[in-house]
Amino acid sequence: MSLLQEEREIILGNEYVENFDFAEVEDFVKNASKELFISHHFKHSNKMLVQPRGGFPTYKKQFALNEFFVKANVDVLPLTIDSNTRLNDYRSAARMLRLSEENDVDMLNGYPLVNHGYRTTRKMVTHFNKPVSLRHGTPDARLLIEQAIASGIFDIEGGPITYLLPYSKNFPLDKAFLYWKYVERVCANYSQLNEPINRESFGPLTATLVPPAITIVIQLLEMLLSLEEGVKSFSVSFAQQGSMMQDIVTGHVLKKLARHYAEDIGCGDASIHLVYHQWMGAFPTNPNYAEQLISIATVVASMVGADKIITKTNQEAAGIPTKEANAETVANTQYSLRILNGLPNITDEQEEEILTEEVMAIMQAVFNDPADTLWRKVFNCIKSGIIDVPFSPHIINHNQMITIRDEQKNIRIIKRGKVPIPDHCFAYEKAQCDLSKDTTSIVNDIIHDIGIMQ
Repeated sequence: MSLLQEEREIILGNEYVENFDFAEVEDFVKNASKELFISHHFKHSNKMLVQPRGGFPTYKKQFALNEFFVKANVDVLPLTIDSNTRLNDYRSAARMLRLSEENDVDMLNGYPLVNHGYRTTRKMVTHFNKPVSLRHGTPDARLLIEQAIASGIFDIEGGPITYLLPYSKNFPLDKAFLYWKYVERVCANYSQLNEPINRESFGPLTATLVPPAITIVIQLLEMLLSLEEGVKSFSVSFAQQGSMMQDIVTGHVLKKLARHYAEDIGCGDASIHLVYHQWMGAFPTNPNYAEQLISIATVVASMVGADKIITKTNQEAAGIPTKEANAETVANTQYSLRILNGLPNITDEQEEEILTEEVMAIMQAVFNDPADTLWRKVFNCIKSGIIDVPFSPHIINHNQMITIRDEQKNIRIIKRGKVPIPDHCFAYEKAQCDLSKDTTSIVNDIIHDIGIMQ
């Protein structure tokens, strides 16, 4: 028995897991409908795939949500996992699920997949016969991913950096790298049986003034960590940043460098896809303005040539959206995509050149770290501040990089901390901003920039 299989048996021996039948699950994946694999749709679809967010605690409500989505012509169904499961607290999830079912009140903020079990969840997944994307935010997702794939969920979001630095304060980063290495290997193994399992990184990070260079570097590194374990289908992603031109430039550079670095490590045969998140920051409370923001995001997604767009709703500022609002935004986004044909291919060559240089300089610094494996190099670079995510709550993150918006709403780096942004690129970034103001005025500008869409 391999070391991985030994670890899998220990993980799946959890008291909250129904008896896990490895042979049956393997047979299920081998014979699963191609329609369940987003990697199959990426290969054969000639349109951008539309995917909403959404997760309810009970099977009945999740099923009803999926029915609404299918009527709205969804391409990819979401399955958002509850916070207790994300923290591996299956006992609390079980109790809250029971209360949700007994009282018909949602006591969880998502679907507790581990407690429902893969046999139950698979009935729902195979009933709708559409690809399902697992959205969670879990540093240790080993058990969750096993249950997801056994359920027929073949699009797995997350990674050791993107699901840790934005969400956690003190979960050990080195453990997260090892736990996600397990996830990559399980996904790679299952990928040999049918269409590839698709892995997707979470590009928005803290969704708060993250400069494109940091977003792209982290996307590339999570992609490389995945590909080196044998994953053959990977999605890099980023979120609407507030400047249409900066989004277009970011999309171009991310696609170009993802292909470059994949080929650099001998994984040019992997399929790389681009995913675009509609605005992830504070939403306008006015539902009409929210609709406009969503429509603009759909235009930008078309202009960057995204393979998938992840939608928001006009109820975002008010709380958890209803299934009706979620379905409505899917239908509206599909409509927008149908009429957005023949958009011109535009970019800003100087911005693209500067951003490419910044990303490659940081990547080179990571590769130059003396550690013997990529994950250790990345770990060391986060620990030393070479990679720094603005507004991350995690204790390992330096939070020395400071960003602000220029007059065109582009996110600019005005303090680089220990991030090795080349001097001439840094000078260019600062030159786009009015830094003659006093410190209090600049801080007020940053606060304003965080809530720019409200």
